[in-house]
Amino acid sequence: MRRTMVAGNWKMHGSLQANRELLDALVAAPRPACELAVCVPFPYLAQAQALLDGSGIALGAQDCSMHEQGAYTGEVAAGMLREFGCGHVIVGHSERRGLHGENDAVVAAKAQRALACGLTPIVCVGETLEQREQAQTEAVVGLQLDAVLHLLGAQAEGIVLAYEPVWAIGTGRSASAAQAQQVHAFLRERARHHKIDADALPMLYGGSVKPDNARELFAQPDIDGGLIGGASLKAADFLAIAAAAGSH
Repeated sequence: MRRTMVAGNWKMHGSLQANRELLDALVAAPRPACELAVCVPFPYLAQAQALLDGSGIALGAQDCSMHEQGAYTGEVAAGMLREFGCGHVIVGHSERRGLHGENDAVVAAKAQRALACGLTPIVCVGETLEQREQAQTEAVVGLQLDAVLHLLGAQAEGIVLAYEPVWAIGTGRSASAAQAQQVHAFLRERARHHKIDADALPMLYGGSVKPDNARELFAQPDIDGGLIGGASLKAADFLAIAAAAGSH
């Protein structure tokens, strides 16, 4: 049985006070029947590590370098994240691809570096609205996934895959449960084609997931949880989404 997971992506949000209030609320709440993780901005890793200590909530980062170390000003190495207690790191988010020009090869290299440092990469794939309207969804996400699977080989069984349609991220517009399931099923079959144990590969959906649509999304057979943006900044919403995931 695949594990179920809900991970919060705070993006560039947070403050010491707001973080404490949010994390204290998450720690104080009953644990949902799924894995729970928060991926916080780099400056807050130490604070989050301390506040989450012993809670069972996993800590993650939002990106890492493809390099082990060196003259890469502004970059953060996966090994550094591990030293701050991170167990997960997001790679290939559409905002990194679109705003920072990260291509499929870079994303694959980041996933490889994360695994080498003992982190679980949450590898994001997704298509733009234009690509969806041109019926290119499967071609786009298939190539994005192929790059990772080709580089990692059997190691790819250590990743978490997240499908995030670019047109649904931060727009309030979510893919329908049927649309999301169709892409997740395609991705699982693509992984199977690469001789990966696709039936054990956790696949998350991200893109305007909220308490009122989470249950229907997570009820789909190939959706194993969510990568949550804005709703992860509100403890009640994030916990409600986690509860929806844990009920399946």
